Amino acid sequence: MNESEFRDWSHKAADWGADYRAGLRDRPVRPQTKPGAIAGQIAASPPETAEAMADIFADFERIVVPGMTHWQHPRFFAYFPANAAPESVVAEYLVSAMAAQCMLWQTSPAATELETRMVDWLRQALGLADGFAGSIQDSASSATLNAVLVMRERALDWAGNREGLPGQKTLRIYSSDQVHTSIDRAIWVAGVGERNLVRIPTGGSLRGMDVTALERAIEADRAAGHLPAGIIACVGGTSVGATDDIAAVVAVARRHGLYVHVDAAWAGSAMICPEFRHFWTGVDGADSIVFNPHKWLGAQFDCSIQFVRDPESLVRTLAIRPEYLKTHGADGIVNYSEWSVPLGRRFRALKLWFLLRAYGLEGLRARIRDHVRWSEGLAGRLKRAPRFEIVTAPMLSLFSFRHRAPDGRDEDVHNQHLVDSINARGLIYLTQTRVDGRLAIRVSVGQFDTTEADVDVAFDAIVETAATLN
Repeated sequence: MNESEFRDWSHKAADWGADYRAGLRDRPVRPQTKPGAIAGQIAASPPETAEAMADIFADFERIVVPGMTHWQHPRFFAYFPANAAPESVVAEYLVSAMAAQCMLWQTSPAATELETRMVDWLRQALGLADGFAGSIQDSASSATLNAVLVMRERALDWAGNREGLPGQKTLRIYSSDQVHTSIDRAIWVAGVGERNLVRIPTGGSLRGMDVTALERAIEADRAAGHLPAGIIACVGGTSVGATDDIAAVVAVARRHGLYVHVDAAWAGSAMICPEFRHFWTGVDGADSIVFNPHKWLGAQFDCSIQFVRDPESLVRTLAIRPEYLKTHGADGIVNYSEWSVPLGRRFRALKLWFLLRAYGLEGLRARIRDHVRWSEGLAGRLKRAPRFEIVTAPMLSLFSFRHRAPDGRDEDVHNQHLVDSINARGLIYLTQTRVDGRLAIRVSVGQFDTTEADVDVAFDAIVETAATLN
């Protein structure tokens, strides 16, 4: 591809992207395809000779697009949103064109310094204390792994990386059963082991950790000769928005000298609105916090912020400095590759800069407030509809419901059939979870371009589909 062709195809791709986003409401949210149907249209072996770009692009439109779930669809109410505001998309075009490797300050000074500034902009936006620094990770999974590794190293007096875990005391880390499975994976990868992730029972309307049980578990582990290392608390858990009492958890941690990591991957974005910050009261006492602007704030994936109170502990845990990665003659620089497990780093800060400037905090707050209000309204309407019950009340913009099955039919089977039937229609997309062992249907309002009318469509689709199952 020569320069002229690159320009032409870049224009075509940008035009296609704009047309795609403009026409999303006319598409089903989820593809109507069967497993293997896409692969069956793709050659089994790579081509020996070059193919025309026009043919490649045509196949993209013919084969790939019909098999995609449209995460930017305004009636996407499943999982959590993965928003990509148009300004963020434009920034990603530029990042892709430059294709910079931003692992060190010297490999892209602007990327490093813009990242430092953007993380601090977001610290201020969330109302966090001055003492937090941070970096942009790819996802909350990586940030949580970082936190678990620091817990491990601090508890072992920095001997884990050097000597390994055999022969050390058994490490113990504490969380509720409502945390995301990325916590389990971090425990595996860090070598702590699943059996040493101690699940603390939950209770109350927000399904938070029982802090009395937490403290008893720590004391029991110490008495048994184990080595408590840290606590992972959550604000807005993935299933139904479970939220721990962060101030109480931090108080327990301080009494026992433990590291506290707060996973607010989804709900953290809402903390740009001061009226929602009561959900994480005490968060300034945490050692690290993660939230994902790529979920609810509008930044294109991947873009996860990890705030840390003590960057030196993170760097001490992760930094390796061979000669070829050293920067000479520049004092006081930050190399963010030392703040994460991967060495390679994308230029993630640019989309945040575009996004925050294009909307301002007040523009982003307005969207989040709308989503919360519309979710509460939808939950209220479903509660009043025949045979529906609200299982978990809205936590910000997330709630769950269940539909009462006809006599003689299993309720879990009925509700799974309901969510599958709703999704098969293509108007909206929902997902299911389990609450106290029973199946429930989740609604997460948060897609960047969702309107109140889209939420009305969701109500109609749910109620009408349920009526057909009766």
